[in-house]
Amino acid sequence: MPARMCSATGSGKIIRARNSRACKELDIIKTVLITGGSRGIGRAAVERFFREGWAVAFGWLHAEEETRRLCARLPGITAIRADLADPAGCESLVRSAEQALGHLDGLVLNAGTALPQGLLTDLSLEDWDRLFAVNVRSAFLCCRAALPGMIRRHQGSIVTLSSMWGQTGGSCEAAYSASKAAVIGLTRALAKEVGPSGVRVNCVAPGVISTDMNRSLSEADFAALREETPLGVIGSPEETADAIWYFTACASFVTGQVLGVNGGMVI
Repeated sequence: MPARMCSATGSGKIIRARNSRACKELDIIKTVLITGGSRGIGRAAVERFFREGWAVAFGWLHAEEETRRLCARLPGITAIRADLADPAGCESLVRSAEQALGHLDGLVLNAGTALPQGLLTDLSLEDWDRLFAVNVRSAFLCCRAALPGMIRRHQGSIVTLSSMWGQTGGSCEAAYSASKAAVIGLTRALAKEVGPSGVRVNCVAPGVISTDMNRSLSEADFAALREETPLGVIGSPEETADAIWYFTACASFVTGQVLGVNGGMVI
C-alpha cells in the first residue's frame, strides 16, 4: 500500500504496515503517531517503528522533500502536514492520525524548535511565546486530544522529548531550557494522572545529537562537546529512537521516568 501525504485538516485512511513477530502472535497491528517525523530524531523513530511492524503516522510542516523521500522508502506510512504552533493543527493532527490508523497505541511528541543562543534580556516576547507554543503547548494539546481514546481502551504509551538542558539548564538557552523543563513536569504529572487508566507517560532527554538543530555548530564546537562527553562521541538520532522505542514498546512497568540519552554528560 503506498504512503499517503495529507494535510491535518484532510481525511486520512487506514494504513496497514508489516506485522512484527510479536504482533503476528497476537494478531494485532500496533499504531503510533510521531510528531516532527520528517527529519532527525523523528525520522529515525518513524524508521524504527516501521521496521518493527507498527502502522505509523507522522506529522511534518516544512520539510516536504524529505517527507516525500521518507514516504517513498517506507510504503504504508501516513504523513500529515500540520502546524503545531496553531492549536487547531494539534487537534487536527491527532484526529487525522486516528482516522488513518483506527486508533493510537503510541504517541511520540518529538516536534520542537529552538532559538539561537542569546541573553535572556535580548529575547523578545514573540520568540518566547512561539518556543513555548511548539515545545510545550503542542505537547499538552496533542495529549489532550489522544488521551480519551487511550483511556477508553485502557492502554497507551506517550513519550515526550525534552533535553539535557531541561534537566540542568543551559547558559544563554533560558527559553529553550525552560520549555524543556516544562515538558518534564508535564510528563511526570500526567503519568500519575493517567496511570490508573492504563496509560504510561515517559520522557526522553537527548544530549548533543547530530541533527539539523545543531547544524550551526562548527567542527571545533563538536570537538569541544565530544571532549566534555564521558563517552567521547556525539549521539545519533537512531540511538535516541532506540530510547523512544523502549519506552513505547518494551517498558510496560515504567512510567513517569526521564531517560537521558547524552553519553554521560548529565548523570
